[in-house]
Amino acid sequence: MDGDQPRVRPVSPVRTEGFTVYVASLRSSGKTGELDHNPKVELCYLTKEHDQVRITGLAVFVTDPSVRTQIWEANPLLRAYLTSIDNPEFMLYRITPVQVRFMREWALQYHDVPLA
Repeated sequence: MDGDQPRVRPVSPVRTEGFTVYVASLRSSGKTGELDHNPKVELCYLTKEHDQVRITGLAVFVTDPSVRTQIWEANPLLRAYLTSIDNPEFMLYRITPVQVRFMREWALQYHDVPLA
């Protein structure tokens, strides 16, 4: 939310572990401020056949140095853009799922996907 206005924010996952998704952002990004105020998020993945997976979850800032280093080392775009893992602009979030839903192309009905 941006005030009382819902917003859609593009993200590029930098790591996925099952339905847990890690995304990087910049401290100066609007989405970082929005996540500070409300960590509830929803990701939507769409196949070329129009099947959908929606992950509803909570975004938590990652402070664990080993996780940050692993993701940093595995992502050349992060390194090229931010130049240093110590760059204060480097924000890393873990989106932990609370609900995952799937819908086959135009079926108009979602099915819950077990998290465990």
